[in-house]
Amino acid sequence: MFSLHGTPGSRLSRHPDETVYRRAGVRAITYDRPGYGASTRHPGRSVADGAGDVAAIADALGLERFAVTGGSGGAPHALACGALLAGRVTRCASVVGPAPFGPGGLAPDAFFEGMVEGNIKELGWAIEGEHVLRPELEREAPELMASLESDSDTPLGGDYALSPADLAVMRDVSVRSMLAVSVREAIGRTVDGAVDDDLAFARPWGFDVAAITVPVAVWYGPDDTLVPAGHGEWLASTIPGAEVVVLDGGHFAVYDRLPELLTWLVAPPESAGRQRRLP
Repeated sequence: MFSLHGTPGSRLSRHPDETVYRRAGVRAITYDRPGYGASTRHPGRSVADGAGDVAAIADALGLERFAVTGGSGGAPHALACGALLAGRVTRCASVVGPAPFGPGGLAPDAFFEGMVEGNIKELGWAIEGEHVLRPELEREAPELMASLESDSDTPLGGDYALSPADLAVMRDVSVRSMLAVSVREAIGRTVDGAVDDDLAFARPWGFDVAAITVPVAVWYGPDDTLVPAGHGEWLASTIPGAEVVVLDGGHFAVYDRLPELLTWLVAPPESAGRQRRLP
């Protein structure tokens, strides 16, 4: 199973209790998207390009068939695998991930509805271009790393206010420490990966989510201020037969229910519960 990290994030993103994977019998594979951590940049990459990266890693590991999940900014890249690697992907999950922006996706008003100020600004900078986006992310990166490594009530920085549900999760030292290590690895040397993720999200993804044929699960949280519930609702209504899980909480609520997600991902594809909506 491939697990694709968020924005910003790195191969070190994971559940802080790694026995969760062992108990589920899962071999979890992570990697740094181009420009993050130890991975070199791929300027101009699209969301669709993520499928080629996963296929290349799977080839190197001798894996013909595999499941893919992505959280937050990793979710569109997981959907790219479901769309473009249908012969190899057994199941695909989008967890608190955004919908496409603009034509073929959510209209701007719907995209930004309920979204935290920082993410609204960030996508706006991306729409203007790298010359605007990069200096802003370089300015924000030290604040983000310092906030995660402190006990601040604004763990992602002042413009990225979290819901009470997500703040409660971030008070878990093990979760916050894991995220701090992952983010420092991701952007401690360069913001290239975050720049290219944001630029890719501001453009067409390079595939049609409505054409995905593999079993897909869409998980989203009603209390998510980073990627509001409207994104999950749009994906759930657009991806044919998507299995929908509405989390009890926000962007980080998945940690409590990861065993359930892992069980779904490694189940035989033919047992997928199409058109079900789970609490």
